Amino acid sequence: MDLVVFLPLLIIMGAFMYFASRRQKKAMQATIDLHNSLQIGDRIHTTSGLQGTITGIGDDYVDVEIAPGVVTTWMKLAVRDRIVDDVEDIDDEAATDLESTGTEITDRPNLNKD
Repeated sequence: MDLVVFLPLLIIMGAFMYFASRRQKKAMQATIDLHNSLQIGDRIHTTSGLQGTITGIGDDYVDVEIAPGVVTTWMKLAVRDRIVDDVEDIDDEAATDLESTGTEITDRPNLNKD
């Protein structure tokens, strides 16, 4: 009787551990791929939230410029992700449609009965 109750519990726990370790392996591989693909000039986020531009790369470290002329050295493990600029081309027609919808403040009342 005890084995009938215990066996499904073991199967469920085993499946949970398998899927959790699988997800962790995928995340670790994604991090390794990111660290191997870093190049000088890439904009990055660190695990502490700092943003900067890579100015030098070593085996286990990166030099990050956090302000003009200010370069700090970080372990590659501290790099969380690469900043990708999402620049979308705005066509001329869409750019001309962008008009101000604000109202003008004047000294005299608005007499227009629109």
